Amino acid sequence: MRWKKTLQVVGVHCEGEIGKVITGGVGTIPGETVLDKMNYINEVDDSLRRLVVLEPRGCLQMSVNLLLPPTRPDAHAGFFVMQADKAHPMSGSNSICVVTALLELGIVPMQEPETTVVLDTAVGLVTARAKCRNGRCESISLDMMPAFAEQLDVQIDTPEFGKIKVDIAFGGVYYALVDVDQVGLDITPQNARRLADLGVKLADIVNAHVAVRHPLYPKINKIAYVMFRNRVTDDTYQTCTTLVPGRIDRSPCGTGSSANLATLAARGLADVGSRLVSRSTIGSEFKVELLGRTEINGKPAVLPRIEGRGWLYSVEQLGVDPDDPFGSGFMVSDTWGEGFPQS
Repeated sequence: MRWKKTLQVVGVHCEGEIGKVITGGVGTIPGETVLDKMNYINEVDDSLRRLVVLEPRGCLQMSVNLLLPPTRPDAHAGFFVMQADKAHPMSGSNSICVVTALLELGIVPMQEPETTVVLDTAVGLVTARAKCRNGRCESISLDMMPAFAEQLDVQIDTPEFGKIKVDIAFGGVYYALVDVDQVGLDITPQNARRLADLGVKLADIVNAHVAVRHPLYPKINKIAYVMFRNRVTDDTYQTCTTLVPGRIDRSPCGTGSSANLATLAARGLADVGSRLVSRSTIGSEFKVELLGRTEINGKPAVLPRIEGRGWLYSVEQLGVDPDDPFGSGFMVSDTWGEGFPQS
């Protein structure tokens, strides 16, 4: 082999959602904080993201997490999430993938029956508690960053459905949450392509009409995802997060479940101690708990806890031959759907 650089990558999924973890070979990413390092990937040099996420080494239906040394003394490790469109600050399912890799590979020592791992993310610290037995993480709970409802029942004009109502909330990234009955679909695997395409269209429409800016992190100023939801029972919600450029989250989505919890609390439908279930399109589940209330610069917020499971499934090395014409990756529209970039 003539590779000039080799990346060590571990395959992990959380409740069906692939969240691979780069454990070595990257070198130093410029920046003092995890947010700085993420912004470097997005604004200066995205060659690493393209290498690991795009074809032929990656695919649209996955994320890749870059494991980093912590930039804060109270954290065990840092990370951010790389996806087909850009790098993102936080993800519940990817946090569970990262903690699973850290503990089951021995990067952070595992203590049974429970190990606490603190993650340094671009939007603050996330505390994970892993229930461990026989060298395995049986489940992982995440004390998420504060989540808050930005606007409720915002009316949006759409060409296909007329006026629909959306909730705007932050759960780690900004979401537009849409009750799925407004678009005449059920959250099922058979409707995944249709929901993904609708989510991409609606994200563009909502971003054109609604301005957001996180009170502590002003560079987080765009609605990242549309989440379709359906209330099944008083304490169970189906969730379908749609990701640019056009796919659905296979997991119940931790940040989206946090954002949904914030909207329920804002409406008086959830309070401290409330426990809910978020169920994904493929039937996997997260447990969701409202731990407490707080404020962010005077804005009411909630403290969510998300619990789910992750599984290691591969260990691999990635590299690029110097003559490989696709060293920077490529994109084709067959899997990207209507969100395929036009330029």
